[in-house]
Amino acid sequence: MRKQLLKIAFLYFATSFCFFTTSFAQEVKSTPKLRLLINGALELGGDPVATVAFTNGDSQKVNAGQGISVGVGGELSMLKNEQFRLRGSIGIKYVTTAADNAHIRLTRIPMIFTANWVIQDDWRIGAGIVSHQAIRFNADGVGRNFSLTSPAGPVIEIAYKGIGLSYTILTYEDEFGVSYGANAIGLTFSGVTPRRK
Repeated sequence: MRKQLLKIAFLYFATSFCFFTTSFAQEVKSTPKLRLLINGALELGGDPVATVAFTNGDSQKVNAGQGISVGVGGELSMLKNEQFRLRGSIGIKYVTTAADNAHIRLTRIPMIFTANWVIQDDWRIGAGIVSHQAIRFNADGVGRNFSLTSPAGPVIEIAYKGIGLSYTILTYEDEFGVSYGANAIGLTFSGVTPRRK
């Protein structure tokens, strides 16, 4: 009796698996669609990599995860109903200070690659990796300029239509081996062209 139940269960799962793979194969046969992707983010967080002192006695920290970013890339839609989408972009991330007499800034080049699942073309859940390149702090003559490095880290995002929330986990390191947490939570914006019908 037990062997018969196992056989029935095996046949059921084997039939279900065959049905799923056949359906998935039919979905994948549809032609992938590539669209131009434009994205941006407002992000907060991270450890201070520098502190700027002002003449009035105030000071401002420049945090590793903070900044405004804009990027351009592509979105590859797959499956018949375009639920699965691969996104990749490269851009610039920038933060400055309130100094009037100097243009003090932290800049970096973010490269992002995510796999996304779309629910009813409104909600999108994405996860992937992000890498920050050419990380530079420029004191504009009132302090020391320096560069930082960072290995790639994970990023997750949940979005409704073109507006979302993201969380990035990164670590920066300076020339002396000192590490700075560059984790950031962000408000993201994205759109593709040509638009979907």
